[in-house]
Amino acid sequence: MKRDIYQKLLDWKSNPRRKPLLLQGARQTGKTFILKAFGRNEYENIMYCNFEEDPGLDRFFTRDLDPERIIKELSIYYDVEIKPGADLMVFDEIQVSNRALNALKYFDEKRKDIHIAAAGSLLGVKLSSPGSFPVGKVNFLHLFPMNFMEFLDGIGESRYRQLLENVSDPIPLSEAFHLHLVDLLRQYYFVGGMPEPVNHFAETANGREVREIQHDIIKSYIMDFVKHAPSSDIPKLTLLWDSIPKHLAKENKKFIFNAVKKSARAREYENALKWLEDAGLIYRTTATGSAKSPLSHYANKACFKIYALDVGLLGAMSRSPVELLSLGDRIFNEYDGAFVENFAAQQLTAHFGQPVYYWRSKGGKAEIDFLCEFSGRIYPLEVKAGINPRSKSLRSYDMQFSPSVLARATLLNFKRNGNILNLPLYALSLLPNMVSLNSTQTGTDTERLDR
Repeated sequence: MKRDIYQKLLDWKSNPRRKPLLLQGARQTGKTFILKAFGRNEYENIMYCNFEEDPGLDRFFTRDLDPERIIKELSIYYDVEIKPGADLMVFDEIQVSNRALNALKYFDEKRKDIHIAAAGSLLGVKLSSPGSFPVGKVNFLHLFPMNFMEFLDGIGESRYRQLLENVSDPIPLSEAFHLHLVDLLRQYYFVGGMPEPVNHFAETANGREVREIQHDIIKSYIMDFVKHAPSSDIPKLTLLWDSIPKHLAKENKKFIFNAVKKSARAREYENALKWLEDAGLIYRTTATGSAKSPLSHYANKACFKIYALDVGLLGAMSRSPVELLSLGDRIFNEYDGAFVENFAAQQLTAHFGQPVYYWRSKGGKAEIDFLCEFSGRIYPLEVKAGINPRSKSLRSYDMQFSPSVLARATLLNFKRNGNILNLPLYALSLLPNMVSLNSTQTGTDTERLDR
């Protein structure tokens, strides 16, 4: 299965300043698969070490952390001779072994010629612990669930990915192409981007079996709560996780702690919420009252929304019926557009790998769903489930900040109307280029949408 991160792995391999690689990402996003495929395709040999499957591996790191000794002993253990530059060492589920994690420092300092890539499902949680890892000794990559473009590749619709990637102007696609892409988007809302459901859907088109796989993935996450989270946080994690569909079903979708549990307070649940975020299971979007760069300086950290890591898993958590697959556009409007916003948050995070914000006016009477920042420029984006979108919030934002372009993602075709640029939801990956192309060059004002 093709994944966009593969090119980044190639870049890492060829980088003369390469350090040991840490590949982060939630469980079952495909980290093991991609590292094994990368090792098989790009190296003569691969030494694959899984610290979760073989707890005894930790003993190779107990005496000392000398890379020479570790390489020799692991080579004997696996009967694989590691040749510098020609072979790849993979340490999977490395968060299980503190010693192995810290050994990467010495591989960087003493054996830069050894190509070593490590991965872990809960690395974000592990690395958030004080003193868990020496800073500056590894390269990081993050693997998210498959974005919509990858999904097209995964189900045999690569020609439509190519079609979208060749779009350079907001000129409407032919109606036949547009409607087919909307249908593929509907499928993505149901299946999501977790590799196993995508593979199964591509092979069988069986929605019920896809749902069963999604529920199994969710169960594995809950098992991680029990196995790896602090015991005092386990009930809170479960309540927070279960509350995601309820929060997204609300009109404003703002996260409220007492909606998780009556009289719950932020200080009681913040650690559990941070655990979910570090584990890669949720995305957090934070409110800002400004459209100035950098957005992080103007963010109101007490006001935020949370989204599930994958829109397909959100559907499973919401118990949305399998019949949505065959009910036309109804899936776009389920739960007050919750799937649409979750989809957008998922795509923006996967494509652009940065914190996402939303704009909230003073007093909260107007909101723009997302503000994205690229090279010091602010991109406002409103997402709508329907085909007849109207927004007082866009007008309010326009009056306050006067951007050259207001971006909107809907089920409509590509269209430019005055300063409003409409992108089809299936084309969100084109946002930076499209906004840049359609912006009026007006100097260096960071409140404008030009790049």
